[in-house]
Amino acid sequence: RNGDGRAVLRSSVREFLCSEAMHYLGIPTSRAASLIVSDDDVWRDQFYNGNIKKERGAIVLRLAKSWFRIGSLEILTHSGELDLQRRLLDFVIREHFPSIAMNDSNRYLEFFSTVALETANLIALWMSVGFAHGVFNTDNFSLLSITIDYGPFGFMDSYDPNFVPNTSDDERRYKIGNQANVGLFNLNKLLQALKPLLDPRQKQLASQILEEYGKHYYIRFTELFKRKLGLLGENEDDNYLIAFLLKVSLLC
Repeated sequence: RNGDGRAVLRSSVREFLCSEAMHYLGIPTSRAASLIVSDDDVWRDQFYNGNIKKERGAIVLRLAKSWFRIGSLEILTHSGELDLQRRLLDFVIREHFPSIAMNDSNRYLEFFSTVALETANLIALWMSVGFAHGVFNTDNFSLLSITIDYGPFGFMDSYDPNFVPNTSDDERRYKIGNQANVGLFNLNKLLQALKPLLDPRQKQLASQILEEYGKHYYIRFTELFKRKLGLLGENEDDNYLIAFLLKVSLLC
């Protein structure tokens, strides 16, 4: 795409501020340690309208427990490097998933189950604060289910399920109302990457885990919005009230 891989100062400042804001909102995220302004000029078409301008470049030093993504496993499966993929998976599980025993023959299945559950939790948290990730693909989604790669992103000022923070997303793939579905798409890609390492029974169980993703997301989404509204206990009208208030916000 003729990308130069550089970041401009304005987007770097936004990433620094947003990642810190997300952290203090209690949402799993990478952190920003420092921001350095570059002496190099960067040419950018900010609004994709042909109006290219010169901007200052910058570098954000980002910190996270791991930078491995779903794409890290996809590329190994695609290239047939299954031994390397198994070594990478074992490393990730050993370092970051201590509840999974390394001698468990179902460890990759348990890994997938944990990632699916945490993905549902993370996206529900995003939705609870009106955060939309503008490039939420498998190469920008952490295996640890933390918010990484703050490219185009945005917070809704008022509820709009069609809100898109990425001006280049003409198909609205990453609109905020579609984030849960994109999470499911990414998990399906993760499952496809893991399948060469699973036996037939494990594949069937993994497919069942994937089918449960929507339920886990809905439960967590409801919990968070009930907490925001101060709703106590269980009432069959709670979900109706949440939907009604979001609709009112949309009309305002």
